[in-house]
Amino acid sequence: MTADGWAAVNGLSSLPSVDKILRTEKAVALSASFGRTLTVDAIRLTLDEIRGHLKLEGTQNAPEMEAILGRAQAQLLAWTRRGLQPLINATGVILHTNLGRAPLSKRTADAMGAVAQTYSNLEFDLETGKRGQRLLQAEEALQRLAGAEAAIIVNNNAAAVLLALSALGRRKRVLVARSQLVEIGGGFRMPDIMKESGARLVEVGTTNRVRLEDYEQAFGDAAIVLKAHRSNFKMIGFVEEPDLRAIAEAAHRAGLIVIDDLGSGALLDTADYGLAHEPTVQESVAAEADLICFSGDKLLGGPQAGIVIGKADLMVRLRKHPLARAMRLDKVSLAGLTATLDHYLRDEAQREIPVWKMISIPPAELRRRAESWAARLGAGEVREGESTLGGGSLPGESLPTHVLSLEVRSSTEFLQRIRTQDPPIVARTEKGRVLLDPRTVLDGQEEALLTTLGRVLKEGG
Repeated sequence: MTADGWAAVNGLSSLPSVDKILRTEKAVALSASFGRTLTVDAIRLTLDEIRGHLKLEGTQNAPEMEAILGRAQAQLLAWTRRGLQPLINATGVILHTNLGRAPLSKRTADAMGAVAQTYSNLEFDLETGKRGQRLLQAEEALQRLAGAEAAIIVNNNAAAVLLALSALGRRKRVLVARSQLVEIGGGFRMPDIMKESGARLVEVGTTNRVRLEDYEQAFGDAAIVLKAHRSNFKMIGFVEEPDLRAIAEAAHRAGLIVIDDLGSGALLDTADYGLAHEPTVQESVAAEADLICFSGDKLLGGPQAGIVIGKADLMVRLRKHPLARAMRLDKVSLAGLTATLDHYLRDEAQREIPVWKMISIPPAELRRRAESWAARLGAGEVREGESTLGGGSLPGESLPTHVLSLEVRSSTEFLQRIRTQDPPIVARTEKGRVLLDPRTVLDGQEEALLTTLGRVLKEGG
C-alpha cells in the first residue's frame, strides 16, 4: 500500500462513529431542533462525504468533531430552509410574476390566515344547517361589481380558459384571430390549450389585420368565438381588429358563444392613473361576451385565482364538468379573493389594495422617499425613472418615478449580496449602477431595506 493509502486509512479510522457524535452536547441540541431521525441522516451523510474526500485526497487529517457537527448543521439547515421567503421588491415592477405578482391587503391576508387556522362555513349554510354553496359570497360580489349573471372560480386563468373550452368547445370549431394566438409566461400557448380542451382551432384573418367579415365568413358550423387579450406584447403599425361588441353581435346572430379571455381582471380604469386604458371586466360584460375569464392576482390585486363570469346557463355546464372539481379554488385563496372583492364593494380599492396604492403614488412622494434614502445612507443620487406594471398588463406602459441610484464596484456582485440578506432585496441595474425604486417597497419594509443596504455598503459595496 502506498504512503497516501496508509494516510487515508489512518484518517478514516480516526473518524468518530455516529453514536459518539450523537452523544455530544451540540448533537443533542440539533436533535431537539431538527428531530433525531433527520439529525442522524445529516451526520451519516457528512461522514460519507468526509470518507470520500479522505480516500480521494489520501490524507490522514480527519476533521475535528466541531467541524463535523458544523457541516451536519449546515446540511440540516439546507434541508429545512423555507421554500418561499418574504422579500423586498425594489425593482419598480408592480406585478412582478417571478416575485409572486400582487401583494395582498392586510384584510385579505388576515381573512386567509383566519380560515387557514380553523374550520369554516366553506360549504355549510349556517342558517339552515345544511350543505351550502362554496362560491356564494364571491359570486354575489362579482355579480354586483361587474353585472355578471353567475361565476365560477378555479386556481388560475389558464385553468379558467381550459375549463370553458373543455365544457363548451370539445370536438367543436372555435374561432380565434391569428393576431391572438398568443404565448404568455411559463409556456402557456393558446393553440396548445385549444388542443388540450379537445376544441378544433380555426384561425381567422391575418397576423396584423382581422376584419369582422373574416369572422363572419368562418362562422359556418363553428360553436365559439374566443377573443384572447394580448397581455404581454403590443401590435402597432398596419393593424386592424374589430372590437368585442361588434364580434359579439355578429356571433350571436349566427348562434355562436363568445368567450373573452380578458387576462388581467381590471375593475378600475387604468387611464385614470396616467396609463393607457386596460380593458375592464365591466366593459366586457357590457359588450355582451357570454363568458369572461380573468386572473385574481394581476390588476384585481388578490390571490392567485382564475375567474369565469357570464351567462348563468353556460355556467351550469362549466360547474358540471369534471375539470371544475379538479381545478377548484382552495378555501384559503377563496377567503382572500372574497376579502379583496369586498374592497371594491366598499369603494376603497385605491386606499387598501397594494397594487392600486402603488399605481396611484404621486411622483413627488416617490422623490421624497428616494431623497430620504440617500440622506439616510449617505450614498447615491436620486434620478428620474420609470416603474412598470408587469404581470402581462399594459406592455410598454410605464409610470414616472424617482429612484435611488447607487454607484458600486460591481453591480452584479452587489445585487447578489443584497439578494442573500434577510430579508432578501431585489433591485435592478442600469449602465452599471444599482437602481432602487420606492414605488414597490411596501409599507413597513423601508427600515429593513435601509438597514441592510447600509450594512452592505459599509462592508465595501
